[in-house]
Amino acid sequence: MGAAPTSPPADGEHRRVWRIAGPIILSNVSVPLLGAVDTAVVGHLDSPVYLGGVAIGTLIFNYVYWGFGFLRMGTTGLAAQALGVRDGQEVWATLHRGFVIAAVLSALVIALQVPVVGMALWLVDASVPVEALAGEYFRIRIWAAPAALANYVVLGWLIGLQRAGSALTIQVFMNGLNVVLDLVFVIGFGWDVKGVALASALSEYTAIVLGLFLCVRVLRAERAQRNAKVLWDVMRFRRLAAINGDIFIRTLFLISAFAVFTAQAAEMGDAILAVNALLLNFQMFLSHALAASALVGGAAGARDRTAFRRSVVVSTLWAAGTALVFIVVYASAGRLIVDVLTGLQDVRHESYAYLPWLIASPLISVWSFQLDGVYIGATETRLMRNTMVLSFLGYVGALALLVPAYGNHGLWAALMFFMALRGITLAVPYPAIERRIEGGI
Repeated sequence: MGAAPTSPPADGEHRRVWRIAGPIILSNVSVPLLGAVDTAVVGHLDSPVYLGGVAIGTLIFNYVYWGFGFLRMGTTGLAAQALGVRDGQEVWATLHRGFVIAAVLSALVIALQVPVVGMALWLVDASVPVEALAGEYFRIRIWAAPAALANYVVLGWLIGLQRAGSALTIQVFMNGLNVVLDLVFVIGFGWDVKGVALASALSEYTAIVLGLFLCVRVLRAERAQRNAKVLWDVMRFRRLAAINGDIFIRTLFLISAFAVFTAQAAEMGDAILAVNALLLNFQMFLSHALAASALVGGAAGARDRTAFRRSVVVSTLWAAGTALVFIVVYASAGRLIVDVLTGLQDVRHESYAYLPWLIASPLISVWSFQLDGVYIGATETRLMRNTMVLSFLGYVGALALLVPAYGNHGLWAALMFFMALRGITLAVPYPAIERRIEGGI
């Protein structure tokens, strides 16, 4: 089948897309904003070891929680496709299948917490004070695993159903509460890293209560029907397992890239570890600001190739515009952002030297983030997995060449190479995805 002609998106199309994408972007951005607040709270304590402890503790949870990010991403794609064909039973079942898997995984994570944290601290090999603080952080926050994983399901389901406003409400509530508790526990009570972990745990449990309430409202509004037979359908569980398995492997390699980055920084000393932990907030802001999965998922579910392409075009334009905004902000206010995040003068001045990498990052990284959303919405998870593996292998090679020669600048250069390679490898198979819409091939 040849390429279907696509007319330029009209102003109404941009407004429609922005009504969906705007709350999603704001919701996503609230996640790294919380990380920035965590960094700022401990970054103004009297030693860089607190920054290092939060950085390592967060890294462990990136593996524990982000590794199960398929609960959000897979649910988004499947819910969007169920909405596209107006299948109320599958809308209901998608949410509840996610809850079943989240419950099993959270129980497993809590049961294995001791070997998980032990192995993680052994692999990172940070200083003794940093490892002690990271262990305290982990042992408190791990008990919020049931709420955290259930929240992934709720957010993915709401975004897939284009209820971005509800997802935004949950994220703003959770992260706003977390910020308040950070200030009370760390600044008010002097609980340092323990206070940061406790604030996160309490916020996650409070947020899932709100999330369940909103899900009930949406189910009623969508007139979704309960059907246990559909929920436990073997073929649908197999499809879910295949999608989730692909996303898990893809996410594991992505997290591993940042884990290697943090481990390499730890080998350069506590000061460089603190600098890179602070600067990674810039990259996290960017990665969470760009998403297209809810926009293309409905079109993919309805097998509407024209709508699919139009959604990709419009979301790409908005992603490029958002990246330009980040470049301007980072170039004009990068030092100010660093100063807000930490009061440690040595960390501040060392961070300034690496800001050019963060200024260049939006232009380099935008394409991988954009195409990630497209692939998730179309549930083309096998291709996502394969391209991530290839990109990670290229990243490891870049690390081996650049870090010994250029130190921390080489480390940042390798990370930018990884982001560029992700965009390239995702772009190459995209035409085949478009052809598969409407059963083209």
